[in-house]
Amino acid sequence: MNDVIRLLQSHRSVRKFTDQAIAQDALEELVKCGQSAATSSFIQACTVIQVEDKDAREQLVQLAGSQPYVASAARFLVFCADMKRHQLACNMHEADMLCGYTEQFITATVDCALFAQNVLTAAESMGIEGVYIGGIRNQIQAVTGLLALPDLVYPVFGMCLGYAAQDPELKPRLPLDVVLKKNRYDDSDDIASITEYDEQVRKYYRTRTGGKKDTAWSEQVADMLVKEARPHMLDFLKSRGYLLK
Repeated sequence: MNDVIRLLQSHRSVRKFTDQAIAQDALEELVKCGQSAATSSFIQACTVIQVEDKDAREQLVQLAGSQPYVASAARFLVFCADMKRHQLACNMHEADMLCGYTEQFITATVDCALFAQNVLTAAESMGIEGVYIGGIRNQIQAVTGLLALPDLVYPVFGMCLGYAAQDPELKPRLPLDVVLKKNRYDDSDDIASITEYDEQVRKYYRTRTGGKKDTAWSEQVADMLVKEARPHMLDFLKSRGYLLK
């Protein structure tokens, strides 16, 4: 196992941070690493908002569902899928951009995710830890206003970065045979594998919470997916110029 593989397989979400700062030049190197990620058709459709204003951070804590580490992390970034600059590029060449295609939404969102994962992996290589904050989509219209995002730009998720003040255990992932299929999709053995995996997850949660949480992975997923999942997102995305056709 080489150092890169070891780093990737040791990822944890960290939510408690020390007061140690992250230098601006270090942060900019991380963003450059994000820019080096694969990008669909060289579209480069990710913009990063570095939120430094304390009041804005405190507002984002509440907008993201009362997650205090949004304020306490050394740095907080918001990764935005951005087709606005592509409209500018078309205008530069007097071309009428065709907007609203679902494919544009997919490519911009995937670009954003690839960019962010490069940032976090690079950060971890420097001893900096972090956690993604999908909760900014809870009140995404308010977040959009707070960050002054124009049409064709939407906030996909946030990211806390800082030096860890905790050492969480690795969270067990699904068995390889559940996620790696050969030649065709075959889930005939998945229930047996997931049942065994459920016990690993139960043990993980018991250890992590001192016995206060005793939940299996499949139980957690089943509970989550019988509830509405941010139903406001479709109308919001349409209002930003996405998913119109």
